[in-house]
Amino acid sequence: MQSIVIVGATSGLGFEAAKLFIEKGYRVGVAGRRTELLASLKAMAPERVVIGKIDVTDNNAQEQLYELLKKTGDTDTIFLSSGIGFQNKQMNPEIELKITATNGMGFVRMITAAFNYLKTRGGGHIAAITSVAGSRGIGVAAAYSATKSFQTQYINALEQLSCSYKMNISFTDIRPGFVATALLNGNNNYPMLMTPQYAGKKIYNAITKKRRVSIFDWRYKVVVALMKYTPRFIWKRIKL
Repeated sequence: MQSIVIVGATSGLGFEAAKLFIEKGYRVGVAGRRTELLASLKAMAPERVVIGKIDVTDNNAQEQLYELLKKTGDTDTIFLSSGIGFQNKQMNPEIELKITATNGMGFVRMITAAFNYLKTRGGGHIAAITSVAGSRGIGVAAAYSATKSFQTQYINALEQLSCSYKMNISFTDIRPGFVATALLNGNNNYPMLMTPQYAGKKIYNAITKKRRVSIFDWRYKVVVALMKYTPRFIWKRIKL
């Protein structure tokens, strides 16, 4: 039986992806800070779903992941979906530091734990949600866009490390655009907004097909190209 562990499955994209993997017959380890929110996933297939509590900002998060992997059984795919983001036009340092703690330090805790587990296992697959926002620094979301860029570069570095030392660990960098999840705080005024169900299918396909980078949908591929190649003197004058 194929298995996967999903960190950050309590809501949003992780939750939607978990439902699909369960429906497809996978044995699924699901984790998050609020384990009570994982009960509906457990109810879908009690014999195939294992619940674990993981807070990526906790110093013990790596041990929590190893414990979930042990309970789930032989697992070669780990999907990291935890993350937060807020607009912060006033540059409140508490908000910036909270985002950085989760998307920066929390991400490093989880991806290094996943990498080291798969290294000892003899290989496997790590997938992680970054964002199209990581393509360029965005003024109203400085910490969010910066940490998402950091995540992408970290994945790139680990891919090189895996290849250099023949660790047989592959990676999928999932970069969604705006999705109507709790991350947007119920604001449906974002352009090109996608449903969580649509995004969940894109994530499932990206992971199962082991795509190296998945930007969705096609409209955001155009947006990313524009973000990357807009001259700096124009970009800094764009009000977002």
